Amino acid sequence: MKKMLALACSLGLAASLMTGCGSKTEDVAASTAASAATEAAKTETPAAGSGTMIALITMDSIDQHWVTLNEGAQKAAGELGVTVQFMAPNTKDDAQQIECVNNAVSAGAKAIIVAANGPDAISSALKEAQSSGVKIVYVDSPANVDAEATFSTDNKAAGKTAGEEMLKALSAAGVTSGSIGVINVNAATDSCVMREEGFRSAFEGKGFTLLETQYGEGDAAKSQSIAENYITQGVVGIFGCNEGSTTGAGNAIKASGKDGIIGVGFDKSDAILGLIDDGYLLCTMAQNPDVMGYEGVKAAVAAVGGESLGGKVTDTGVSVLTAQGGTASAASEGSTAKASKEYRIALITMDSIDQHWVTLNEGAQKEAETLGVSVTFMSPNTKDDAQQIECVNNAVAGGYEAIIVAANGPDAISSVLKEAQSSGVKIVYVDSPANVDAEATFSTDNKAAGKTAGEEMLKALEAAGVTSGSIGIINVNAATDSCVMREEGFRSAFEGKGFTLLETQYGEGDAAKSQSIAENYITQGVAGIFGCNEGSTTGAGNAIKASGKDGIIGVGFDKSDAILGLIDDGYLLCTMAQNPDVMGAKGVEACVKALEGDSLGGAVSDTGVSVLKK
Repeated sequence: MKKMLALACSLGLAASLMTGCGSKTEDVAASTAASAATEAAKTETPAAGSGTMIALITMDSIDQHWVTLNEGAQKAAGELGVTVQFMAPNTKDDAQQIECVNNAVSAGAKAIIVAANGPDAISSALKEAQSSGVKIVYVDSPANVDAEATFSTDNKAAGKTAGEEMLKALSAAGVTSGSIGVINVNAATDSCVMREEGFRSAFEGKGFTLLETQYGEGDAAKSQSIAENYITQGVVGIFGCNEGSTTGAGNAIKASGKDGIIGVGFDKSDAILGLIDDGYLLCTMAQNPDVMGYEGVKAAVAAVGGESLGGKVTDTGVSVLTAQGGTASAASEGSTAKASKEYRIALITMDSIDQHWVTLNEGAQKEAETLGVSVTFMSPNTKDDAQQIECVNNAVAGGYEAIIVAANGPDAISSVLKEAQSSGVKIVYVDSPANVDAEATFSTDNKAAGKTAGEEMLKALEAAGVTSGSIGIINVNAATDSCVMREEGFRSAFEGKGFTLLETQYGEGDAAKSQSIAENYITQGVAGIFGCNEGSTTGAGNAIKASGKDGIIGVGFDKSDAILGLIDDGYLLCTMAQNPDVMGAKGVEACVKALEGDSLGGAVSDTGVSVLKK
């Protein structure tokens, strides 16, 4: 049996390589910009010897998702001088995946990058690998064993987005009730289970009936049969949780000849995109598997080189792909050619001081150099609506052809942005949009990230035996949409949990003002403090440090040297680290595309977030 399974692994490798020869590679180059900002490696990844072998073991070797992931991994391997062997089985099977792990250890792999098919099933084999000194890194779907790092999609949030997209389409069609079919892979694959959970949550209280989940094992033919059965039951929508499920659902809707069935799915493949273009699927949640593979290899090399990555979990982002060119990943797909002329682009963030904005500018400048355009950082020196408006007016008066903006006050700045647009200036948002349609937006899913921050605080409080008490919240102001969403998400995590969340106090993003607010919270005996941005978080950490009190849980947002120092010293538990350099790079790329005549459809891209701990 072992020989047969080993053969299956080797056949899977051969099949995947043949499949990869005919697959699209445009996403790989695109995502390397995003990968640069991923928090897995805060410094340059150390070089590794050419003799270092890393095994990549995904759920199977056939799905285009895994082929693309391998392409990203191979790109990183080439850059870092290591060997990555794609050792995935040719079908989703726990026993085959376990055998692949054992084969990797026997072959002398220094690290294994794995997407767990069954988190429970594979855990024992991974523990044994670790005991042999092998470093484990997760991509897409983790197992139940601590690893060096994880690179995956926030599947629950993405699943909820899928549900919301279906709801919008049903509402637009005047459909307010009916049954919805759900096709999943199995009941064990954590990533897909989370997608389903998020999808179902979108329909709570909406008047629709979500039918019992059916499992197609990720096989397109089996999933099509399941979808056809759903269609005979008169469903108004079908959700597929992975590539095979989505392809099967789309093919079933196509074969039925019926109009009005809304198909929504997960993953990107040529078949899925074709079904969307032909109108048989509404949209798909496109992950960034190339980023997972690329960053997975970087993390594995760093871990083999002795670097501690702390088990960090990095959200590699997701995009909604539709047939209208309204592709949330439009500006992150494919590499943009050098601009036809040296366009002048203004970058106007909330201020020019916070490390977050400095890093965003660095990403923008790097991409500007690549594309042959000029980007001028024109931000005010403090968070002030009037100053930001003046910066916009100066950019228009200065003849800039595009403006990248992070709106301090969405309402306050909207009028001047409309005037800029009327002068022919292209507008692209980064971090925080205003209330004016733009070419594209690159930002964090702030509500989801805020909820994650709340959940991290809750876990720490529960671990300390604290089940009640008051929590302080420091925000920038009541108008900055990104921070308002973070707070909303944070508060949602505490619903029904026995804690009292105090009235929000506003520190204007200033560390000193925020510290004063936090000190006042501490005198009230709070159990935790949440900071909604860099200044708020720094102030909270400094206040906890100055108090000399143990047990106050500080959680925040953004990454800076000061914040990381407060985490390392134990005064903050963690921070939600965004990818501002990705925002900046993608903002410039989108500006160039818009100026060259491309329609980006107002696409919104989630640039991901990471939980940084000690």
